Amino acid sequence: MPQIRQISSLATPNAQVAAATKPRRFKYLNAPLMIIVALLTIYGLVVVYSAVSTNSQYNFSRQLMGVALGVVLMVLLFRYDYHQLSHYMTFFLILNVVLILMPHLPLIGMSANGATSWVRIGPLSFQPGEFAKISVILLAASVMQRYGGHLDDPREYLKTLVIMLIPFLCIMTQPDLGTGLVYLFIDAVALITGGANKKFLWITLAVFVGGVVALFTLDPILDQIAGHDVLIKDYQKARLLVFLDNSYDPTGDGYNLQQAKIAIGSGGLFGKGLMNAQQSTLGYLPESATDFIFCVLAEEFGFFGALALLVLYALLIWQCYRVAYNANDLFGAVIVMCVCGMWLFQILENIGMDIGLMPITGIPLPFVSFGSSFMIVNFIMLGFIGSVWAHNRR
Repeated sequence: MPQIRQISSLATPNAQVAAATKPRRFKYLNAPLMIIVALLTIYGLVVVYSAVSTNSQYNFSRQLMGVALGVVLMVLLFRYDYHQLSHYMTFFLILNVVLILMPHLPLIGMSANGATSWVRIGPLSFQPGEFAKISVILLAASVMQRYGGHLDDPREYLKTLVIMLIPFLCIMTQPDLGTGLVYLFIDAVALITGGANKKFLWITLAVFVGGVVALFTLDPILDQIAGHDVLIKDYQKARLLVFLDNSYDPTGDGYNLQQAKIAIGSGGLFGKGLMNAQQSTLGYLPESATDFIFCVLAEEFGFFGALALLVLYALLIWQCYRVAYNANDLFGAVIVMCVCGMWLFQILENIGMDIGLMPITGIPLPFVSFGSSFMIVNFIMLGFIGSVWAHNRR
């Protein structure tokens, strides 16, 4: 390694480490990962353009601006040494709370689809909870790196759980269950990657399942006493009923799922062609550019088009795993695995709900679904992965 050989024997250990970890120009990029993301982004832009072309509610130029700004931030993060963020646990915790609770502030908070999750400042509107995914991952990684890969003390484990659950409890005040589930999955990946005791993990899983069962048991009793929905909203109950029985209320609560299946099935092997997704263009498929963008893709490009997307996602997850596996420190490995786990959860949930294998939630498809904030966050995540790849000791 030429750079290391040029270091003088009189150089300090810190100088040697800095020289060894400094990215080499033009060689700090993970080329396969960049190619995969470029293909995903282009594919997504083509499908989104088709989905929004007949819907004045969406502005395609905003999607392009989101991609452009995201790429700029990604490149800047490539050169930033992620190690410098490893000791800011308290800051990330405060940042999470501030971001997630922003929509509750008067004058700037906005409500949509039964949730207060948007903020409007002048002409700009965005979801702070989406950007909070970044701070949730950094919080989880900074917490786990303190234990050096061995979290075996039950009191420390309980303390870690409490800290990680704070963002979830904050997001449920909106309420935004879809984003909350993403937070929980990130925390689970961080605990597993960070070396939490397996016995503690199994106990946590058992308590979680028991809590869900108790929630559904007590909910109707509390609703009857209060005279209104207390814990689980009516639309959330309807989504669960549709998930348990795909044929439930096909013209009402199950309408979205039925139209999604029609769109996917009508694409056949090779699809109907670009701009020919009739389910979305004729208005049968709601939220076609966001939650149900996979249906538009499958209808226009068919089975092989959907398969191509899944192959790209599989390669994306594999490349992220390689970066985490080769990371020289726990903080970097947890960051990459949390991003990888978050993307995997969103892919499985989004595509799964379109075909009836998962409950319907408002979880978008990485690098494909419409949303400038969502695209910016994805590229920022990619920037951190690139930073971990670039700043490992060679």
